[in-house]
Amino acid sequence: MSVIIETERLNLHTWTNEDTVPFIEMCADRKVMEFLSEPLTPDEAKTTIRRIKDHFKKHGFGLYALEKKDTKSFIGFTGFMIPNFEHYFTPCIEIGWRIKNDEWKQGYATEAAKACLNFGFKKLGFEKVYSFTSIHNLASQRVMQKIGLHNKGRFYHPLLDPNHFLCEHQLYCIAKNEFDQFFKL
Repeated sequence: MSVIIETERLNLHTWTNEDTVPFIEMCADRKVMEFLSEPLTPDEAKTTIRRIKDHFKKHGFGLYALEKKDTKSFIGFTGFMIPNFEHYFTPCIEIGWRIKNDEWKQGYATEAAKACLNFGFKKLGFEKVYSFTSIHNLASQRVMQKIGLHNKGRFYHPLLDPNHFLCEHQLYCIAKNEFDQFFKL
């Protein structure tokens, strides 16, 4: 395991075999997956990990496994992906997160996402980062706002049926200079 980003309470690191079982458990949780899809089977969760690792190999960045420093326990992921669909704002860099539900409301998503944005702008050279979620996912939208992203309006996710409950998404974005100003870096 290699720690890539460190915060006061968290380590964001490369994926290890030890992350697989807690990731499978997290992705089987209906609360965690409520605004993403149906819960994933173990095989689907393993496929997701492979896609995350492949993204790292192809692009040099991706979704980092997230662990609490004090317990060394896996609590989710935070990081960057390039969306696999076409829309007016793609191609782009997307920041995202997924946290185990028993770790919600403790500020971990905000803490990790802010550190990721700083890393993305300062170390990876990103100029702009997007994030999006279902219009119903107010908790993730609050995280987006807390890390300085600006609401850019709504769009219909092209990979979802237009009548699907989750199809309408809220789009957020932040540029490097806006991040620097927001956090007075």
